Amino acid sequence: MEVTSIKDGIIIDHVDAGTALTVLRYLKVDPTTTKLALIMNASSHALGAKDIIKIEDVEDLNLDALGLVAPHATINIVRGGGIVNKRQPGLPEHLVGVISCRNPRCVTTAERGLEQRFHLANAQRAEYRCDYCDEEAKL
Repeated sequence: MEVTSIKDGIIIDHVDAGTALTVLRYLKVDPTTTKLALIMNASSHALGAKDIIKIEDVEDLNLDALGLVAPHATINIVRGGGIVNKRQPGLPEHLVGVISCRNPRCVTTAERGLEQRFHLANAQRAEYRCDYCDEEAKL
């Protein structure tokens, strides 16, 4: 199989095998309107198998959740056909609008339109808690 390179965009490499669609959902990428290529279950020396996501012509993609859902990933920023920036995602200190509070008594349940906000409570366990009610997020 041959997948050509992209000119401008983002390549997310070393995604755990079988999780590319989950990553797209957390990043709020709509596959029906976005130019993208998914390579799933590709061979990997480090992981055994991996997924690769290539997203073309994106500029305002919020990658905050990537450290949460794809901790082994590598983010490659591509401009003019070449990689201009390469980095590993980390766990963000704050997540806004990425996950939802499941506490039925939380103010975000009653007040529609209120942004879901979470803070990193324990980095070792990747535990996030709601800023409003302190409920632990279930991912």
